[in-house]
Amino acid sequence: MLFEAKEFRRVVTGHDENGVATVISDGPATSILQRETRPGVTLTNFWKNEKTPAQMERHDDPVDGPLILHPQKNGSVFRVVQFNPEDPDVIANIDGEAAFAAMGAGANVVEGARHPYMHRTESLDYSIVLSGEVHMMMDEEDYLLKTGDVVVQQGTNHAWSNRGTEPCVMLFVLIDANNDD
Repeated sequence: MLFEAKEFRRVVTGHDENGVATVISDGPATSILQRETRPGVTLTNFWKNEKTPAQMERHDDPVDGPLILHPQKNGSVFRVVQFNPEDPDVIANIDGEAAFAAMGAGANVVEGARHPYMHRTESLDYSIVLSGEVHMMMDEEDYLLKTGDVVVQQGTNHAWSNRGTEPCVMLFVLIDANNDD
């Protein structure tokens, strides 16, 4: 069964030339990544920043250009990912490194892992399951997450596996992190 990717309206606020709060852009989110090397997954970026503290009063669109998995150094990314149900036969023959290379993160794939999309990023990730269910696969165990469940991912090896029959939609905020103490 084919599932359409959820579309999102993105509203961005700012100030006009008189300092009055207003909406500076209102329309569909257009920074979307779908690829054959990761069938059934759609990433939609809403915003990103390149430094902390974040630059305010941006009137350009920071998500124009290539969609990269991880945030820039000292930056963050705000996105939604839709995971459609996986086909185990397809997953068994997937090249996870190629899939992540399309997002500038081929080196983040965990070699020899139990799922081809097992990866690790140098980021602190806040996520919430907006709808559906997904298995969060760690190095040795799986955790079933359901609508409303929240995850704080601290730069650990993980993969997302939708073994159900309906899409799972998750919201993510990724914040650049330094694992060197």
